[in-house]
Amino acid sequence: MEIKVCGMRDLENIHRLVSEVTPDWMGLIFYPKSPRFVSDEKAEELKEIPVKKVGVFVNETEEEILRIVEKFGLSAIQLHGNESSEFVKNLSEKTEFELWKVISVGEKIDWKSLEGYLPFVSKFLFDTATPVHGGSGKKFDWKILETYPFDKGFLISGGLDDKSADEALALRKRIPQLQGVDLNSKFEDAPGLKNIEKLIRFKERLA
Repeated sequence: MEIKVCGMRDLENIHRLVSEVTPDWMGLIFYPKSPRFVSDEKAEELKEIPVKKVGVFVNETEEEILRIVEKFGLSAIQLHGNESSEFVKNLSEKTEFELWKVISVGEKIDWKSLEGYLPFVSKFLFDTATPVHGGSGKKFDWKILETYPFDKGFLISGGLDDKSADEALALRKRIPQLQGVDLNSKFEDAPGLKNIEKLIRFKERLA
């Protein structure tokens, strides 16, 4: 199962993550209101980091997304706001990189409302609904995903901690479309600063 570690920012912490954890994806947050926001001044160094980078955007303009993709050397674009399927369609025509659409989960999911995204996204990412667009540290009820009707792969996020690996593996047995996990706030010592030892232990359990 794939591991994405999101909300990275500190360069020393990032180098440890890449060398000791070797995640499949590293998430960089480009939402200015986030405590894990990454500014342009880090672009040159981050672009050279040998890991696939996912840029996280919230209701950002197409032009700004494409600028940051180039500047930071991103491999995927994660849309974490209220982006419409039409917006995703238009963006897909301007980039060959992966597009991930985040679905904020409350008590239920209207699967039909996701159909418009299917031709244009590489995967969905299901996260706990929160006014601040992620990083809540809260977990939604994964049973909601057991009615997932599509072949499209997805990741799960929201409140995963060092005890979630077994649950994630059990969920994948029931829902093979589950491709991986997105780890963030429960693995932090401070916003944007990950506890590498916790991540290593989690990865070992997921293997």
